[in-house]
Amino acid sequence: MRAISLFSGGLDSMLAVAMMREQNIDVTAIYIKTGFGSTKDVTHEVKKRAEMAGADFLDIDVREEYIKDILFDPVYGYGKNFNPCIDCHGYMFKIARAMLAKLDASFIVTGEVVGQRPMSQRAEALRQVSSLAGDREEKLILRPLSAKLLEPSTPETEGWVERERLLDISGRNRERQLAMAAEYGWEDYESPGGGCLLTEPAFSAKMRDFIEHEEFAVEDIELLKYGRHFRLPGASKLVVGRNREDNEALLAIENEDYIPIRLPVTGPFSLLYRGAGEEDRRLAAKIALSYGRSTPTESYDVYVGDESYRVSPFKSKSEAQRYFVLGK
Repeated sequence: MRAISLFSGGLDSMLAVAMMREQNIDVTAIYIKTGFGSTKDVTHEVKKRAEMAGADFLDIDVREEYIKDILFDPVYGYGKNFNPCIDCHGYMFKIARAMLAKLDASFIVTGEVVGQRPMSQRAEALRQVSSLAGDREEKLILRPLSAKLLEPSTPETEGWVERERLLDISGRNRERQLAMAAEYGWEDYESPGGGCLLTEPAFSAKMRDFIEHEEFAVEDIELLKYGRHFRLPGASKLVVGRNREDNEALLAIENEDYIPIRLPVTGPFSLLYRGAGEEDRRLAAKIALSYGRSTPTESYDVYVGDESYRVSPFKSKSEAQRYFVLGK
């Protein structure tokens, strides 16, 4: 028999897989990419952890569908930030359910723990997730780490797995999980916490600012992950790299809506909204230059796209920071 695991690469999802393997259940771990899981592509690391736990591995890119169907109109709303956690989890389970026949699997397993996350892992939230996934009747979702605290699922009632060998973990204390990891000899697993950029206040602020001014698309996800973000007086978006990693990431972005800003001095790589007017372009050049190795009393030729602007940097970065999206 085979199960599909919703797999994040975190310790709880690894333990859920390992517990199924101990009951002779084959597992295919699916890693669903919404685009908001991390600033970096961690697919290789997640695959490695799935295989360590004993599962086959598939990654599925749902960024287009996620933006279109979930992100901006969640049935159960948002959490503290821009995180539609209940709808997101329901959507992922719905994807897994649709793959059961294709993978010749009988049920779905997840590492969710009752009470671990304030929005999406309350008992009521788990029921809401099941409804969104269309699983209220069939009860094919098994949460082995907390199964004994929940109504028995079909895999338990049908004897596909032994309920007695499942657990009753709840809350945020992870001592039992860490002890289990030690027993398995695991040292490489994702640390507990977030795992989703939409739960982060800074990223959420950038999301809200973006959708107030522009239509959001898949290619804009990467833009929001890096750099300092500015909203200029003419409503144009400016992104200025903070460090080498940011600069390299911004250089790699292919987004036709943005043009590069190139400095004549050592400094950050920056991107500006292509539709920016002359005043915003000149201001963007001045801001970008202010973060480079420039002297306020001198003027420089800064290229914004194919056009050159003769500007001087601000005397103080605080003058540029008043245009920060986050206001700090």
